Amino acid sequence: MQRCFSLFCRPSVLVALLWMCLAGSLMAREAEPSAQDPVVEARMVHISEELRCMVCQNESLASSHAELAGDLREEVRSLIRQNKTDDEIKAFLITRYGDFVLYRPTVKPMTWALWFGPFVLLLLALTAMVMYLRQRQRQTPQAGWTDEELKKAERLLKDGESA
Repeated sequence: MQRCFSLFCRPSVLVALLWMCLAGSLMAREAEPSAQDPVVEARMVHISEELRCMVCQNESLASSHAELAGDLREEVRSLIRQNKTDDEIKAFLITRYGDFVLYRPTVKPMTWALWFGPFVLLLLALTAMVMYLRQRQRQTPQAGWTDEELKKAERLLKDGESA
């Protein structure tokens, strides 16, 4: 125990520990804003939250770290600086990448499968299940046991006789 303590009393070890503690704070800086104009940045974030990252596909453009997502965010910023409206920016990206770029695609004949497909499949599954259960119910015999069969079963259980 004495030996371990004496290791920390050496000046070189103390200087190294002090340097390690201070190195993080010396290198830390405040994050620089992504855009010079905070209004442009806020609008870009608002728009890119409604857009899908084409690489990740399950993340929004705002939260994705993919290189393409960064390029698309920069493209959105440049369109904002050109005074394009949100709808014009989305239309530009849709013509380039298709409706898939939107998290909530517009309802039109081309996207009906996305909007209504799950409900149609659910209704088909419920209909198939009801039909199967009705068919199965018709096939199972409804007749109960006769008095003779009940007496025979009771006898077998009591006596252990075989039929």
